[in-house]
Amino acid sequence: MPNLILIGAPGSGKTTLGQALATKLNLPFVDTDAVVENTYGSRISDIFVDKGEEYFRELEYQALVSALEIDECILSLGGGAPISQRAQTLLRSKVVPIIFLDVSLAVAAPRVGFNRDRPLLLTNPRAQWQNLAEARRPIYESLATHIVKVDGMSVDELVTAVTGKM
Repeated sequence: MPNLILIGAPGSGKTTLGQALATKLNLPFVDTDAVVENTYGSRISDIFVDKGEEYFRELEYQALVSALEIDECILSLGGGAPISQRAQTLLRSKVVPIIFLDVSLAVAAPRVGFNRDRPLLLTNPRAQWQNLAEARRPIYESLATHIVKVDGMSVDELVTAVTGKM
């Protein structure tokens, strides 16, 4: 089982922080988005276009199931990975710290860039991000063993904050 799971909206810093934590703790870093892309051989945005969101969500769930079997790693979940009921049930069955990286739109916007590689943010990206974040917040909060507000924090400060919760 992973040592730690990072969840949060797009642009919350899950990948950046996950990589930094993995380096500091000398553990592998696993990102479910990367697992999906590597397994399927295409970018997530292409999977959405070619096969649709439902197909992508199934791939994402399978990536989550596989990733939860990895011992000793830092695991970052794609923003939508913990949203389905079956994913929530699976995550709640594990005894592992789950950190919700809480980020504001103002901080997330420059990170995400609202580009074409974010399929759920193609039309009116700021409003779409806000709607996604608000809809997902209760789920993230209910799954989290800890919530870390990332606004105004450097990666080093976040690493210190998160390692203190392990």
